[in-house]
Amino acid sequence: MSRDLKKYLDDLTQYTELRVQENKQLNMGFMNGNMISNSKTTNNGVSARVYKSGSWGFASNSEVDDASVKEVLKAANNNALFLNSRLDLRKDFLPKTVGNMEKDFRSKKTALTQRGIKAYLKEIDDYIKEKYPTLAQRYVGMRGLSMEKTLITSDESNFYSFVPTTAIVVQLTLMKDGAPVNIYEVFGGPGEPQEHLKNPSELFEDIDALYQELIDKSEGVNAKSGLKEVILDSKIAGILAHEAIGHTTEADLVLGGSIAGEYMNKQVASPLVSLVDFAHTYNGETLAIPIFMDDEGTVAEDVVIIENGILKNYMHNKESARKFNTTPKGNARAWQFSDEPLIRMRNTAILPGESKLKEMIASIEDGYYLMKTSNGQADTTSEFTFAITMGYEIKNGKLGKAIKDTTISGIAFDVLQSITAVSDEMKWAGAGGMCGKKQPIPVGMGGPSIKCKVNIGGE
Repeated sequence: MSRDLKKYLDDLTQYTELRVQENKQLNMGFMNGNMISNSKTTNNGVSARVYKSGSWGFASNSEVDDASVKEVLKAANNNALFLNSRLDLRKDFLPKTVGNMEKDFRSKKTALTQRGIKAYLKEIDDYIKEKYPTLAQRYVGMRGLSMEKTLITSDESNFYSFVPTTAIVVQLTLMKDGAPVNIYEVFGGPGEPQEHLKNPSELFEDIDALYQELIDKSEGVNAKSGLKEVILDSKIAGILAHEAIGHTTEADLVLGGSIAGEYMNKQVASPLVSLVDFAHTYNGETLAIPIFMDDEGTVAEDVVIIENGILKNYMHNKESARKFNTTPKGNARAWQFSDEPLIRMRNTAILPGESKLKEMIASIEDGYYLMKTSNGQADTTSEFTFAITMGYEIKNGKLGKAIKDTTISGIAFDVLQSITAVSDEMKWAGAGGMCGKKQPIPVGMGGPSIKCKVNIGGE
């Protein structure tokens, strides 16, 4: 894929973003030792987006050659001119952003063949089969994604990136009283498969721990419903930060009526809470989804959304930043070459505090330690519902029995106000996840454990 689009600069007569992109996805999975999925897909092409006095024109083509590039530039320009002639919005120019960089996270190791990936997954599957023969079902799979982009803008931003991630999924199921009980975990992280699929035995200890959680869950009890004092482990705290808070502070949703539009510079959380959308790095380490420049050519910076409980910033693209009289920090992202950039999160997390997790557990007389979630939903009022797939009772400051699958719900900003302790650890979901706002996009999330109050379902 071409890394040099500078020869087209003279063709960018209006404000223009020209992007060539290729997404590659690899999926392989085994159910009870039988291969049930084995696919490799590639999606690539070129797109152009042109801005004219408040109107956008967009065009794309799955062919990537000189003729196709010039064709999409012409089509996008004509679309912008046509819409402007009808709408006549007469808006100012967009904020100018300039950057020039290359970020290539391609592995230097020899790429794994599908045969090699199959052998790795089969060895994990064989381990589970032999050690835990009473399981009703086992799934072992791998998902690989790489996103390669070249971008140039009329502001003369120039960017090339290759960003891969690899996820290894293990799901275990047993039967208890005639009903299935299951649990899963996702391993892996940033990098191509050859960086993660090395020695299968490295996962055996984690799989043993996952099996023990499954046994605990199979012997679990129903949670007692109501408003409860709980500890949300980092996985759930991260999803809360992303789904229920992050989306409410994306500027396009703020303009659409998000509750966060009423809260700027107001106390929305406990003073213990600071929440950040990190661009690419935390504490000197590159994150799962490193965004160094977004798809509008804006150099990416961290966005401090909540600082010591006060709502400080929204996330912006160039257009919303102009409307709010602020500076964009690289939140405009597109999933495929044929998609226009939307305001999206990158790596969103609550910052760690000073409490120890053990002390937080010890401080609860009657509550729950909630550890894993499978899915959830939230809306722009910050009201949320998450499924809980693993957790334990807390009785007199000690962990008790595991609980069966349940849900938690509430108003996220109320939950943040109820936080009385934040652990001193920072955990990231290694392989990130996918966010589905209009277009899917890979995102990172994480954080510490938090002590708060939520509504929990159950008896």
